[in-house]
Order: sequence, then structure tokens, then C-alpha cells
Amino acid sequence: MQRIIGGKASARRKPAENPAPRAPEAPSVRHLVVDEASAGQRLDNFLLKTLKGAPKTLVYRIVRSGEVRVNRGRASADQRLAVGDEVRVPPVWLAAREEPAPAPAREFPILFEDEHFLAVDKPAGVAVHGGSGVSFGVIEQLRRARPEARFLELVHRLDKETSGVLLIAKKRSALTALQNQFRERQMGKTYAALVLGAWPASRKVIDLPLHKYLTGEGERRVRVVAPGSAEGRRSITLVKVAQAYRGYTLLDVTIKTGRTHQIRVHLTHEGHPIVGDEKYGDFALNKAMARGEAVPGMRFDRMFLHARRLRLEHPATGAPLELEAPLPALCRELLDHLPS
Repeated sequence: MQRIIGGKASARRKPAENPAPRAPEAPSVRHLVVDEASAGQRLDNFLLKTLKGAPKTLVYRIVRSGEVRVNRGRASADQRLAVGDEVRVPPVWLAAREEPAPAPAREFPILFEDEHFLAVDKPAGVAVHGGSGVSFGVIEQLRRARPEARFLELVHRLDKETSGVLLIAKKRSALTALQNQFRERQMGKTYAALVLGAWPASRKVIDLPLHKYLTGEGERRVRVVAPGSAEGRRSITLVKVAQAYRGYTLLDVTIKTGRTHQIRVHLTHEGHPIVGDEKYGDFALNKAMARGEAVPGMRFDRMFLHARRLRLEHPATGAPLELEAPLPALCRELLDHLPS
């Protein structure tokens, strides 16, 4: 008997029932209308959220080129959007990427909470939200920890390296009211900052414009520019000496304008960088601090910038509130080791 393997029977096999997958359709221009959830957001942040996975360099490039339009006109990356604005988003090819793992559920130390908003004490090293290489932040972890919450939105931002008071709205009305207070500079934000050197007590006001830019690697940076410069935005920082140490000064810093990296850049420009600042600080000092060589018996491996106090009006009642976050234990320990 002759055995036939792979003969005519295979030739008569029925064609596959499932056709080959079709190639993805080319992206097309989108015209998006800004809703209440996105009102007040900067254009660049709106695009980063809309074009998930798009690198920042791409977003800034399509804005600069005029491919992105707001109400049919050119716009800048820092333009604030309003309800009803129409944003033209050009076609953008984005590489497929794996879905990130879900954020772990996490609660943070609560400084204040009611049915309108809550204030938490954000630790250093934790981003406030996911993006730019960070899978998740405070807001994503809070949402996982509170699945029953219908609304949780960040009111403002803190740098990943900065600790302290952070507000989260639990109602849209609270979000709008609190963001309006920030926008109209009605909130009093005070930070504790330990800087290198002896800060002159007479230097109380820094009023220098700041310009934000991207490095060749796409990293966001800020620098001081000359007064009157077209590319600069006025930035005001108030400084008060809280405690003088040998070689260091603990400052109370209040900002009148909320520019990106404002405190860090202003203090460095004055010749007194913040201890542990990896972007604008004294890099040799930072390494010595982390190794325990700068201050005997003490290793310090974070930035000493802490949002310690926030004064505001309650978004529903208008009652004045003052929220305070105690100085983190590592920061207190460093101060205890500094010679007077």
C-alpha cells in the first residue's frame, strides 16, 4: 500500500474562512471641541492626552509648524483652551505600543478632605500623573484606590521631585473654582527650600522673566532671560530666610506666578541652587550628599523643596483655609545634622 502524504487532499483544502487582516487606515485630520473636562488646559497637554504615545518633540513640532489650529488660527503650545474651542489635530502616525500595567491602588497622607476636594501630602519621587516615561502617578493610584469615586481630577501640579500639599477635586465645580484661584493668583503657596550658601537677607524679591524650552533630547528646561525679552514670561518669587546654617540656608519661598521650575531656576540664577536639584543644582554637591560625604553621618538623596503651606478659599463656601504639610522626616534629619 502506497501512503500519500500531502497529496491532492491538501490541494482541495477550503480557503481560510478568516481573510488576512486589513492594513490600518491612514490617520486623518480631526476637529475636536473642547469640553468642560479639558477647559483651562494648555494646548500641549491637551495634545499629549489626545495623541497618546506621541513624543513631546512631535507635539511641539506640529504646533510650531501651524498644523495644529485653535478656532482656525495658529496657536502656541502654552495657550489655555476654553469650553467650545475647536482644535484641529493633524494626522499623526503613532507606533503601536503595549498597554501599560494598571496603576497600583494607593492612598496618600490626607491633610484635608470633604465632599468637594481633598488635599494630600505628596511624597518626593512620585509624579502627579502618568506620561513622559512615567506609567502612573498620584491621580491614577488614587483612582484605583477609590473605584467608587465618580470624579477625581488634579487641581494643579507639583514636580516629581517636590513633596508637599497637592489638591485633588472631587467635583467639577470644585475643580473649576480652585483652578480659577490659581489662575487669578489668589492662592498663597509657600515652599521650604534648602539652598547652598548664605542667602543675603536683603534679597527678598526675584522678579525675572523665564523662558521654557526643550533640549536636543526633548527634555523640558527653563532659563532666565533678559527683562523685556519677547520669549520670557514675567515670574515673581518672594524669599525669606527661615534659618541660617554654616554653608546652607533654609528659605521660605512664596511664588506669585506659577511658572514651570520657577523656584528652582530663580534660586540657581541667584547663585544658591537647591540641595539635591538634579536639573539646575550643584551636581558635585548632590553626589556628595547622596554618598553621605557632604554632611557627616547623613545621606540625602532627594531635592530639598517642599510645598509646606497653601492658603485658599473653600471652593463651595468661600471660607478661608490654610493647609500645611509637615517637613518630611529625611529633610528634618538633614537639618538636624547641619552645623549652625
